[in-house]
Amino acid sequence: MRIIKQTVFFKAQPEEVYEALTDSKKHTKFSGSKAVVSKRIGGKFSAYDEYIEGTNLELVPAKMIKQKWRGSDWPEDHYSIATFEFKKVKEGTELTFTQEDVPDDQVKSISQGWIDYYWEPMKKTFGW
Repeated sequence: MRIIKQTVFFKAQPEEVYEALTDSKKHTKFSGSKAVVSKRIGGKFSAYDEYIEGTNLELVPAKMIKQKWRGSDWPEDHYSIATFEFKKVKEGTELTFTQEDVPDDQVKSISQGWIDYYWEPMKKTFGW
């Protein structure tokens, strides 16, 4: 199992970036695919028409999201831990993302997937 770590900058406040990831309508809008996201600890989420699913482990508004996360093509019952940490910086938000326990054969595609399906569409949403 491997770890993915990425840092990305958004021209938006931490609250806005947090909401884009935790609000079903906002997530669906930036991704262009159906997302259902609970805003409570222990709540379930799914995104990209149920390709991604998991559970919220920790939620600290505008500061941190920690989720048990998996892709539908992963080994059955295998989950990774995805952590999003938000830091207010001069012109917006620095997001540090870490995903632990990614299956070895998925690291390259999942790593690129975060860029293609999350960070780039989110940047467009915030008027990059």
